[in-house]
Amino acid sequence: MLDSFEILTTSGVILWSRSYTNNSDPSIINSLISTVFIEEKTLPGAGVADDISAANNPPFKCDQHTLKWTTVKELGLIFVAVYRSLLHLSWIDKLVDNIKTLFVDLYGDQLKKPHTTIVECHFDEYFDQQLRELEKTALNQDTKSAEASALLEKAPPSLSGNLGDEPPLLPGLLSRGASKNNWKDATSNEYTPTATPDASRPGTPAGHLLTAKAGPGGSRRSRKLANTPSTHASSGDETSAKKRAAKSKAKKGRKWDADGLVDDDSDTPLDYSAPNGATSGEDDGEERAGAMEEIDQKTWGSKTGKGQFVLKDLDDQVHSMLASADAEKSHSTAAPAGIVGSSISAIGGLFRNVVGGKILTKKDLDKAIKGMEEHLLKKNVAREAAIRLCEGVERELIGVKTGNFESVQARIQTAMESSLRKILTPTSSLDLLREIDAVTSPSTLSLQKRRPYVISVVGVNGVGKSTNLSKICFFLLQNKYKVLVVACDTFRSGAVEQLAVHVSNLKELTAREGGKVELYQKGYGKDAANVAKNAVTFAVQEGFDVVLIDTAGRRHNDQRLMSSLEKFATFASPDKILMVGEALVGTDSVAQARNFNAAFGAGRSLDGFIISKCDTVGDMVGTLVSMVHATNVPVLFVGVGQHYSDLRNLSVKWAVEKLLSSNQ
Repeated sequence: MLDSFEILTTSGVILWSRSYTNNSDPSIINSLISTVFIEEKTLPGAGVADDISAANNPPFKCDQHTLKWTTVKELGLIFVAVYRSLLHLSWIDKLVDNIKTLFVDLYGDQLKKPHTTIVECHFDEYFDQQLRELEKTALNQDTKSAEASALLEKAPPSLSGNLGDEPPLLPGLLSRGASKNNWKDATSNEYTPTATPDASRPGTPAGHLLTAKAGPGGSRRSRKLANTPSTHASSGDETSAKKRAAKSKAKKGRKWDADGLVDDDSDTPLDYSAPNGATSGEDDGEERAGAMEEIDQKTWGSKTGKGQFVLKDLDDQVHSMLASADAEKSHSTAAPAGIVGSSISAIGGLFRNVVGGKILTKKDLDKAIKGMEEHLLKKNVAREAAIRLCEGVERELIGVKTGNFESVQARIQTAMESSLRKILTPTSSLDLLREIDAVTSPSTLSLQKRRPYVISVVGVNGVGKSTNLSKICFFLLQNKYKVLVVACDTFRSGAVEQLAVHVSNLKELTAREGGKVELYQKGYGKDAANVAKNAVTFAVQEGFDVVLIDTAGRRHNDQRLMSSLEKFATFASPDKILMVGEALVGTDSVAQARNFNAAFGAGRSLDGFIISKCDTVGDMVGTLVSMVHATNVPVLFVGVGQHYSDLRNLSVKWAVEKLLSSNQ
């Protein structure tokens, strides 16, 4: 684990620091500053470029500590990580580089202002996120190495004797001597593994810590291990062995028959609700973890000036910042001068044969436009939508006199963005909270009476209607609305119970976050339109702010199933009808969107799309373009995960970048 991390300026001002020891010695970093930056002594293996990666800067040794560092010459910043030399932290270089990228992205503009010597840094959560993520990655890698070593130890002598050189073991467990046969045992007086991390270094993998030589100066546990025969395990080891055995038993694989059903003889339970992989009934004496953990709003959302809650995801923000930095670095080193960003390279490459210095004609562009169409089809854009986009680009380019290749590239980028924005940019406001407030709290000048705002969610089978309805409910609860969830899927077995589980989870969150949520259901076999109508009446009587109506999934090409939607729209009179569409569905999305849009009768249509499972398709996000193109209905939300907070507003810029990026 780290001893400390410092971000300071070349003039000696500490902008941000984090220490994990009570007796942190400032002379360690002072020694680095004096040797490397004041005396400018060249360290062995020193790099020649400025602002290079921490991996290319040689480690600085001082006493029993190692310092990894990097700089940002333009801003006069130094980033230093300090840790004990006997530790092996494989992720330390990555941490230093990532923290540099994040800090410069967040505070670089402030530091560039004249006469700025210090900035107010709220950097703790960004640092903790990176430290937690990198430690977890390293721990997973160490666990895999340990499992591989255990398998080799259990191998028969006839097999293990032919494996050649023995694999290196985990740092901190065994230390190799001068030859491969000269191993120092962990229970000897040379090195001792620490079973419990030091309290001052939270979250440190135990396998990465070594204590001092056993003896009067060592820990009580190390002396005990040194004086105990290696054939006997301590009580702590016995406990660990029992836990490992229980965990191994809990993870025993099930057996499946030829029909794909679980074998009746399999004794593996299907209850995954027990904590830490334990089966139901195990560890009865331990307190069982709750279904929903308490959520700190600051970690995933923020309040606007109007008091409205806006979701955010720190991991997405951090990853986006790091990815942008990597893209800029890749572009600056690999992309030819004048190309507008790396995302245009895929389509821009199709126009390399366009000769500069002439007025472009349709014949000049035919081949390139055809290649662009194929590129969009690979992104799941329906053919008719791809043709519309390509025609928009073609109109922008025909008749243009090109000066050089770079000017063609820039014009392609502008034309494609313009065509996409014309399709994706909504013609009406998508401020859902403002629309709800206008209905639930009308102004004194309005003749409209207060009533609940009704939202209905429709879609084909299996796209995630109930899940995305719950995400919307969770978002509304953060804004202190009183929400009634209505189970109008009276056909599919388990649909009502599924919503009941979501409402139960949301109720637990509601107790801490504000708002109120209830479930309205009348069981199975009832007419969905009547259930919805009665639910709205109930919401009016009980003073609910929002009614969220879940509906049954139906095939878009089944006229009998689709015909009931007109009655449903008449009885429920929803303010918004949202269709959930899968990002995975591809070109069939056009038919789905059109059929649902026309199913609610004259004068009524869809009001918006929720595109689910966007986290599963990478840059093939063409489904949302196809659905908007087919109906002229905007995308209201996109689903990016399986948690209640994994709901985002559509960013047109994000969609443009995804569609223009190259296929990898």
